[in-house]
Amino acid sequence: MLKNEEGILNLIQSDPQMMSIIRAAGTLGLPDWWICAGFVRSKIWDTLHGFDKRTSIPDVDVIYFDPDDLREQTEKWYEQRLFQMMPEVPWSVKNEARMHLVNGLAPYTSSEDAISKFPETATALGITLKSNDKLVLTAPYGIEDVLNIQVKPTAFFKETKERVAIYEERIVKKNWQSIWPKVRVTLTNPFI
Repeated sequence: MLKNEEGILNLIQSDPQMMSIIRAAGTLGLPDWWICAGFVRSKIWDTLHGFDKRTSIPDVDVIYFDPDDLREQTEKWYEQRLFQMMPEVPWSVKNEARMHLVNGLAPYTSSEDAISKFPETATALGITLKSNDKLVLTAPYGIEDVLNIQVKPTAFFKETKERVAIYEERIVKKNWQSIWPKVRVTLTNPFI
């Protein structure tokens, strides 16, 4: 049973497919890079549900932080390089140094700062591989919610009525309970 960060890292380390994906992303040499969100969360929830087979994910989110090159075409170039290495993986590459412009927010200071602005605590996760082949997990809101299969809004998504609405729309759209029946969702709208 998964109980802590070490357990999560061991779980990912023991998954050859995940490690191949992580290593492929690492070959790009991107600054402050992470694979985040559903890539990590889904593996944890699959394990906690006792699934033998990994559920499919719509994309593998590779993020990085490079304020010196904010061109979207650079992201697409990195995506193409990853598709050439592993065409079966639904890659999505985003430079978080420019994503605040897309999202209409104040600039992020790093990839981890961007992860802290994700909608759900259980999805605000990232994994990276250091040069010594050591996995590192980031979880700005901790790992308790993901391990308890609990979906809650991040502090950032509780700040405004608009963000609360986005969080609640995502809950409906994602319909995680249809895939992982043990998921418990918290809907808290302080603006009602």
